[in-house]
Amino acid sequence: MKSDVFFVPVESPELEARLQALKKLLDRISGFLKYSKDELVPIKITIGDSTCVYHVQPEMIKQVVSVLKNQKAKPFLFDTSVIYHGMRQNAYDHLTLAQNKGFHPTKTGAPFIIADGLLGQDGREFVIEAQHIKKIRVPSFVGMLESLVVVSHATGHVISGYAGAIKNVAMGMSCRATKQVQHSSLKPSIIQDKCTACGCCVRMCPVDAIAFNKNNKAQVDPAVCVGCGECLCACKFDAVYVNWAEEADVFGARMIEVCQFILKQFKQKFFITFAFDITQECDCISTKKDRMISKSLGIFASSDVLSIEAAVCDCLSDEYNFFKTHDVYKKMFSYGEKIGLGSFEYNLIKIED
Repeated sequence: MKSDVFFVPVESPELEARLQALKKLLDRISGFLKYSKDELVPIKITIGDSTCVYHVQPEMIKQVVSVLKNQKAKPFLFDTSVIYHGMRQNAYDHLTLAQNKGFHPTKTGAPFIIADGLLGQDGREFVIEAQHIKKIRVPSFVGMLESLVVVSHATGHVISGYAGAIKNVAMGMSCRATKQVQHSSLKPSIIQDKCTACGCCVRMCPVDAIAFNKNNKAQVDPAVCVGCGECLCACKFDAVYVNWAEEADVFGARMIEVCQFILKQFKQKFFITFAFDITQECDCISTKKDRMISKSLGIFASSDVLSIEAAVCDCLSDEYNFFKTHDVYKKMFSYGEKIGLGSFEYNLIKIED
């Protein structure tokens, strides 16, 4: 059965134009965003890492928050710690970064918390016995609260090609150990002839799995490597090799399985994806110099996570054939439909003046 996906086009880079477009969208979908008085409602966001400037802005988050607060609900914003180096690896630095970027109650209208504790390990463990992953650890409120709102920024991704709502849930709502498990099939190696011994991958590896060998070339210890992909991002000389054809598909399947389990724990889910400033890298590593791989499209919303992903990807302009050559996400979505994550078919409802 087809799911409804609401879409308001906006190509302008101006914040005010985007806020007006978001208001149109929220007015149209108000019937889907119904909450009880005093209900605690988690809103999943990502503030991007310290180098990222293209994440969803606090002012836009505030408009979403206002819809819930007008119903006397108690919305809160949240994210989890990451497995790579940077200011989101622990709650102290993550909250400091959030404050510096304007994600504080004065600007967003809601508190922002790091849902998996100080070091990304606090949470509940579930045995899920899926095909590619057997157990996961997630923030403790998963399975305790009834509603979830997921606010995502559409981007490219170094492994899956596309990153949106599914990654925001699967990675963004997992404790660090489960992030590593999802990545763990990706065991990179170093192309020795291309390695310049700059040491960047050695410094960036979060588990010290990379060291220089007797030839003064970087070398990965597969027994220590957790497959986080940090070295892929660190290397500027294309010296890091991953068997994408086999390994990346497993990465995508694991994300689908984790996403499905997490979403099943909530009775009411709703997804809003901002498809503008679509960078080649995801918000974890993008910078203000990052290449835009699609023109800005607008804002999408749906109660079906797979439908909203399909709709966004169908509308991408793919300026540099990035998505054409990085299409792991297509198999990922197909697997999602196969196991019942959502519907690949959708009704696109365009909201215009």
